[in-house]
Amino acid sequence: MASTPPPGWYPDPENPAEWRWWDGRAWATAASASAVDRPARRRPPVWGWLLIGVVALVPLILLSPVIAPIALIVAITGIVGWSRGTRTWMRFRSKKAAAVVTVAATIALLVTGSVTASIRPPAEGERASFADVRTSDRDTAPRDDAGRQSPDPVSTPTSGATPSPTPTPTPTPTPTVREEVVTEQIAFERVTQDDINLPQGQTLVSTPGQPGERTLTYRVTELEGKELQRELLSDVVTVEPVTEVTSVGTYVAPEPAPPAAPEPGTGCDPNYADACVPVATDVDCAGGGGNGPAYFDGVARIVGSDIYELDRDGDGYACEPS
Repeated sequence: MASTPPPGWYPDPENPAEWRWWDGRAWATAASASAVDRPARRRPPVWGWLLIGVVALVPLILLSPVIAPIALIVAITGIVGWSRGTRTWMRFRSKKAAAVVTVAATIALLVTGSVTASIRPPAEGERASFADVRTSDRDTAPRDDAGRQSPDPVSTPTSGATPSPTPTPTPTPTPTVREEVVTEQIAFERVTQDDINLPQGQTLVSTPGQPGERTLTYRVTELEGKELQRELLSDVVTVEPVTEVTSVGTYVAPEPAPPAAPEPGTGCDPNYADACVPVATDVDCAGGGGNGPAYFDGVARIVGSDIYELDRDGDGYACEPS
């Protein structure tokens, strides 16, 4: 590099290692001071660049699992350095250098990712799925008149063509139909009827009620566990209900007729027993304070009505001594 710059060249204040040119009106693009002294270099031919690219791809292919994550880190760092104009940990000298490194790392990442995807062996589930499709195709292949299966166009190799696996079709859910039998209880009825053998106001359950039972049969259509339709096929009463009957008494006992009052002086009053109480317009106990006209001397048991009021203490006996 020249010790002193040529006339018109001055150090770049943003990068001391670079020089810039003042043409009298504006600053021109910066250039290295050594570029002024060195003659222009010849560029390699196109086939040289192709050879360099092929040689660079060899380590990328061999070391793709290792280079891919490194290229990803370098690409992210280059984007940060280019957008912010900082040197980052890779010490970029300018935005142009950051952009070049970012593009190179991105290309390396794409190449290594494509190589890794192409050389990666298929997973166990992918191989099993492809084998199941091939087996299913063989089982459903058409047969000729002799019962032999026709050649499988997928499994039969053809010259110049690579067989491709047949994708597994997504099964379409099919509705299921089933019959469902349901039993339901039938409530019994309640009725009342008059019974002349029961006293009035009294009730009696003469026939206990019994619930019945019916059997219903449905046709149920379902899809993936959800009921779509329910159709009633039959409704049969398997047990008849028994009606509950309650008897209500209507019998009213007739009131006893009062005994006929005997004529005075014709004998003993039938309302009294165990002694003869005379029949009169009024009877008092003998020895009492009554005024007659007839008196009863003794003790009589009241069997009817105490028409003469001879039972003063209400114990059921007339003219009982105190």
